[in-house]
Formats: sequence, structure tokens, C-alpha cells
Amino acid sequence: RLSIELRSQTLTSIVAMGEKDTSILCLFDVDGTLTVPRKVITEEMKATIAALRKKVTIGVVGGSDLVKINEQLDGKATDSFDFTFGENGLSAFKGTEELESQSFLKFIGEENLKRLVNWTLRYIADLDIPQKRGTFIEFRNGMLNISPIGRNCSGEERNAFEEFDKGAAIRTTMVAAMEKEFADLGLKFSIGGQISFDVFPVGWDKTYCLQHVKKHGDFKKIHFFGDKTYEGGNDFEIFSSPETEGHTVTSWQDTQAQLKELFGV
Repeated sequence: RLSIELRSQTLTSIVAMGEKDTSILCLFDVDGTLTVPRKVITEEMKATIAALRKKVTIGVVGGSDLVKINEQLDGKATDSFDFTFGENGLSAFKGTEELESQSFLKFIGEENLKRLVNWTLRYIADLDIPQKRGTFIEFRNGMLNISPIGRNCSGEERNAFEEFDKGAAIRTTMVAAMEKEFADLGLKFSIGGQISFDVFPVGWDKTYCLQHVKKHGDFKKIHFFGDKTYEGGNDFEIFSSPETEGHTVTSWQDTQAQLKELFGV
């Protein structure tokens, strides 16, 4: 990837112009990029994003559904972003205009979905981890979200599981087992956030949103900002795509600092 210094030089003319450059799109992950995981965006970050929108086109792409994305972005994301992509783009908006959507259930079928769910519940039942709560599987329009501890855990329990998982590799091990068990279904397993991983058809990762971008925009450069950009993370595919220039961030504050460096906001 290009260094920040080189990217800054490339974008100096944009900042100097003071006009919106509609040939540039900045796409953002949510958790760990625009917000603390599962928390609401700060007023400071909202101001940065609003300032950036005056300079370039901006979009948000998350693995969560639009309800959760809206909660974290403190209102309707469609009011603050030019493009809003829930579930990696399977739910999509350009401004407030809803774009075409896709369905995980249609793709996989009821019998294979039951097979997935039954196997997952048996596997989690046998897991020996410090805590288990509820909502181990969340069925979304475009994917399954699987959480060994359960999505009903508290913020404190969420943080504790994340630390435990770094050493115990619960999610990594479970993903490897599912890749073997369901090799015939053409599925991708992608770890994201603190407590869960997503299951979706191959090609339905965050690069899925780029087909909407290409169809409904004409961009010379697409920047992507995300925190899970390592292989196996849910930002990896779009970060490493030849269609984007990827930027790894460590927090919303780091995103803010990089945007200041690159775009002067």
C-alpha cells in the first residue's frame, strides 16, 4: 500500500481546491473504524465525516444490518453518507434511494440452512468457554452471524471474550471446522468485531458493495478504511481489492488522524 506521505502528496490538490471532488469515494467500516465496537459515533467523529463529505463522496459498509448501523451512527446513515451498505452491500442505498438487494436464504435453501443451524448449535453446546449468554445465531437477510458467547452478552462480557479469544482462538478454530464441514456450499466465513463471525456466499464479502458503487457512480479512486484488514478479517477482501486503496486503522481516532493527513479535515 502507498505510504501516508505519498497519498498526502497525491491529494494535496484536492484539499487546496476546497471543492467537492465527486471522482473520489471514501468507504468506511463501522466497528473500530468510525466507532468503538458496538458503541455510538462520537460528535467529534460525526463532525469529521460531515467535513469530509464536503470534499469527496463518502459511504459506509458494515456487516451488520441497517438497523444496527443506524443505531451506531446516531440516526439514519442515509442522511449522513452518500452510499450506505448494510450486510456488506446486500442492503444498499444511494442517498435515501434503496438499491437492489439479495437474500442468503434464497441462495442456500431451507434444508442447507437447517443443516448449518443444527451443526452450529451442537458445536457451541460443546464449547467450554468462560461464559455463554443468548442469541448464538443471528439470521440476517444476507448472512448468518454466529457468536460463541452469544450476542446478548454485556459490554464487559464482550470485552472479556475478545481478550479470551485472542489466546484461545475459539472463533478461528470454529471457522476452520465449518470450512471443512460445509465445503460443498460455497460459503465464506469471516471473523469480525469482538465476539462473532459472519457466514455468507463466496463473493458476498464487503467487495459486494463495489458492484453498486460501479453501477451508480463513476469514481477514479476508491479509498477504504477498516480495522479488520488482515487475512480472515471481514475487511480483508475489500482492503486488498485492486479496485480500492486500502487504509488500515486501529480506532476511530486513528481514522480521524488519517483523514486529517489525507484530506485536511
